Amino acid sequence: MKQRTITAILALIVFIPFIIIGGFAFELFVYLLATIALFELVRMRKMGGYMVPSILAVLLLWILLLRDSLFLLTDFSKFEWITIIILLLLAYTVLVKNKFTFDHAGFILLATFYVGIGFYYLIETRDGSGIVGLKNIFFAFLIVWSTDTGAYLFGRAFGKRKLWPTISPNKTIEGALGGIVLAIVISVIFHLITPFPHSLLAVILVTIIASIFGQIGDLVESALKRIYGVKDSGKILPGHGGILDRFDSLLFVIPLLHIIQFF
Repeated sequence: MKQRTITAILALIVFIPFIIIGGFAFELFVYLLATIALFELVRMRKMGGYMVPSILAVLLLWILLLRDSLFLLTDFSKFEWITIIILLLLAYTVLVKNKFTFDHAGFILLATFYVGIGFYYLIETRDGSGIVGLKNIFFAFLIVWSTDTGAYLFGRAFGKRKLWPTISPNKTIEGALGGIVLAIVISVIFHLITPFPHSLLAVILVTIIASIFGQIGDLVESALKRIYGVKDSGKILPGHGGILDRFDSLLFVIPLLHIIQFF
């Protein structure tokens, strides 16, 4: 627990200034986090030995993270660049005589989109005008953190019925509900201090949905780790695991808040 606390404090000391500064510095930092998260997934699948697909995966990830407006300056759209990467991956399966298979290519593509979409919307959220972007991104983080904290506290105090034992044996239904409850409380307080252009009821409903999606994101990563037989996605954050271990819920919450046009 001591190691986890120290790592969490140090991570916040590093991460929060980038959120506050925003702009190009924040974008570069997100690119770094996303790239590490992608390599964690590739390593979990034991595909680190495929250099060409790994390079193509990173290129695809960076293309996904780029703002759509930047592609107006090129002869190709974002979709066309993505298509080129996909075709190159498929062509590579032939060049290496199926040592790198269609299944491998499918994993690379899905893993890259899984990581890329979430971190793309993280950049989009902070890119909001002035204080609005900063407020939105802190709101998303508060939902994730309060859900995790509530699930842990309520699970320890009241947890009896397992939520999904084959995927994450320590999670309970009581903990999941407790996470939603604490997320609602924190969101209401946040809304009262810095109001959103939405009603209080809308904020509560969005928080419930986002909290559920955040927990689904956590379960998705737990399922991946169980499939590939690893305890953590990485070791870059002692006591916490890897980047993907810390951002798995946010990768679901941030896109959701944009899709339902809360931000």
